[in-house]
Amino acid sequence: MVKISFCGISGSGMSSLAQILRLSGHEVQGSDRNFDLGRDLQNKAALEKMGVKIFPQDGSGITPDLDFVCASTAVEDNIPDIKAAKQQNITIKTRPQLLAETFHSYKYGIAVGGTSGKTTTTAMIGFILDKANKKPCMINGGLLKDYEEKSAIANIIYNKGDICVVEADESNGSIDLYNPYISVINNISADHKTLDELVELFQCFANRTSHCVVINDDYSLCRKITHQGNLLNFSLKNPQADFYADNITALPNGIRYNLKGKTFTLNLIGAFNVANALAAIAVCSQMGIDIFQAAEILQQFHGTKRRLEIIGNKNNITVIDDFAHNPDKVKASVSALRHYAGRLIIMFQPHGFGPMRSLGKDIMKEFSANMADDDILIMPEIFFVGGTVTKDISSADLINYFKTISKSKAYFVADKDEAKEKILSLVKPSDRIIIMGARDNSLTDLCRQILEKL
Repeated sequence: MVKISFCGISGSGMSSLAQILRLSGHEVQGSDRNFDLGRDLQNKAALEKMGVKIFPQDGSGITPDLDFVCASTAVEDNIPDIKAAKQQNITIKTRPQLLAETFHSYKYGIAVGGTSGKTTTTAMIGFILDKANKKPCMINGGLLKDYEEKSAIANIIYNKGDICVVEADESNGSIDLYNPYISVINNISADHKTLDELVELFQCFANRTSHCVVINDDYSLCRKITHQGNLLNFSLKNPQADFYADNITALPNGIRYNLKGKTFTLNLIGAFNVANALAAIAVCSQMGIDIFQAAEILQQFHGTKRRLEIIGNKNNITVIDDFAHNPDKVKASVSALRHYAGRLIIMFQPHGFGPMRSLGKDIMKEFSANMADDDILIMPEIFFVGGTVTKDISSADLINYFKTISKSKAYFVADKDEAKEKILSLVKPSDRIIIMGARDNSLTDLCRQILEKL
């Protein structure tokens, strides 16, 4: 047993790892500046209930008896906990390092990579394996609707078995730390790195995979990936793919598809979720699960929080919460919503000044390409959680650019409160309100506030 302190423990990635290590019998504690500011208190209570001690993020919890401190990659060196750990010569590990160590302690490691769809695909794989009694451990970034009553914070599946399923994040380079038994490359598209960098990164990921690589045949860059062992592909376009779905039909609260002559449904919207399902079915076929059994199990899957999640409907107005934050995710979400009737009022809160410098215009192009003329885009200022950064771009700049390429109406507002008032002033029956963005846990609360005011 080791004693670990997590700095930034409320984050989705950190809280999942903290829970797994606590359930594995280790002594776990942590701090988070959101707790100190009175935010994310539900997470704080859930962690404390499972025996995780929470300290203020002032260095007081960093004591010589700690084996190491685990720090989120978003945490800077001037944070009191980090300074205290360095003063006491306590080992500091990043979250990716600790996750990789945990991952490699299992016999069968399944790592899901790609610039989009990682969270849902990881959740689908974990769900199938769990329901098929394969006893997986799954460590995820999103909250699983089907496990809200089973986990303190529902971003894990915990069993004492020999399988571990994780998201392999390319944005911070942590994907380089994994040597999987099975790997998934869901797609390759512009996000945090150039396309050439991404192809090289995912090829190295495939090279380190011992048994099987699963790739999306619908992305030309994925088709460049090679593997010395098993290479399986899935597709919504190519009938020759190893796993191919056709007759995809949008349903009021889901989607229907055919797999090898049999019809299945998902409790999720968007054709991209059929692609995610094919990836999960392909992986599970390599773990001894019949493909039709896997598809049947997925019919019980209700998805992850903030992935086109319907918060509620009132006065014939639907409020939807969504995590989309890069060009590919925006394209997938908005194009999926376009399959259904009703005007879209989208509030998109971008995060990170650096990402918006490099990707902001591409995101605006995807909104423009996929929104109808009567749809509305509203953007508050770029979300910022603290630290040292150059603030040389604004949401106002992106809105001004959007207006030059789109016929849709667009508004810049100062903050989320102003965005809420703007939405309420514009909304009418049959509209769909989408609150879109990443990293800010209060966006779901904003959805509920809007729903209440309708």
